[in-house]
Amino acid sequence: MATKIPATVVTGFLGAGKTTLIRHMLQNANGKRIALIINEFGDLGVDGDILKGCDQDACAQDDVVELSNGCICCTVADDFIPSMEKLLARDPAPDHIVIETSGLALPQPLVRAFNWPGLANRVTVDSVVTVVDGVAVDEGRFAHNVEAVDAQRRADEGLDHETPLSELFEDQIACADMIVINKTDLMQPEAAAKLAERLKADARKGVQVVRATMGALPVDVLLGQGIGAESDLDARHEVHHHHHDHDDDDDHHDHAHDHGHDEFESFIIDRPEIADADAFAAQLTDVIRKHDILRLKGFTSVAGKPMRLTVQAVGPRVDHYFDQPLGQTPRGARLVVIGEAGLDRQAITQALSA
Repeated sequence: MATKIPATVVTGFLGAGKTTLIRHMLQNANGKRIALIINEFGDLGVDGDILKGCDQDACAQDDVVELSNGCICCTVADDFIPSMEKLLARDPAPDHIVIETSGLALPQPLVRAFNWPGLANRVTVDSVVTVVDGVAVDEGRFAHNVEAVDAQRRADEGLDHETPLSELFEDQIACADMIVINKTDLMQPEAAAKLAERLKADARKGVQVVRATMGALPVDVLLGQGIGAESDLDARHEVHHHHHDHDDDDDHHDHAHDHGHDEFESFIIDRPEIADADAFAAQLTDVIRKHDILRLKGFTSVAGKPMRLTVQAVGPRVDHYFDQPLGQTPRGARLVVIGEAGLDRQAITQALSA
């Protein structure tokens, strides 16, 4: 059976920084070929112009599809499904598909569409990523420019439902697998940390909340979460059955990109081979939870086994499997740990080396 192509749904209000986050992802795709579906409004495809050609290897111009006939969650059958089928028919097929929703789209109907015949056996929702404007949400505004959101809502004749921003925000949080608090460079560290705790408390159990500047997330954190959100719709139910409109998501502050990955760090741990795969996976889960590690991946040998064990963790969810013979490869383990800046490297290294 062919492997399903992963798709990431990026949602969030106007001005939160969705386009900036996606552009950064494309510029750091590390050889991965990514196709984009962008939900535009009006005649000017600003997001598409920002993203097209920003990295020809990662995303060629004909791998960018713009939907401008209305909010994507209102036009699933007419626009989204045909666009997905067209991308899936490409040869070669993309390695990953990223869907940027309009600022006022409900993510739940879009995730539900991945169960439609023709898509269900070919593509899966790797994760739903909700981007929030940290400054605006901290001040209770949800969007940087509420007036602009309302103006665009009034301008869109194809919008099927209306909802207060607070209710739509709850729906976006309810559907998220990862919440990105953007623009944290404009916040006091204490306020950013408090907002992260509040959003984590409001979200489903296990949802990761990360902080970012200018949408600069490591690609290994953003992609490859392997959630399969379309199979978990009951857990991410709509809090409200209404919604809103959108606009392009250009980040309107003039900060340079010299923050970037400073808010994240990664390091490598080398240790002797392990004695038992299941026990090691349980050990990893405990350490990940204690130190709030975002990603952990690597390889190890298991005493008495001729095959290499691959280990991959997204938050506390750890997958491990034997993938290939060790051959002449030295026995032992090498693990890559990824998290927000400030990880206690010494304690993590000691715990994972025990």
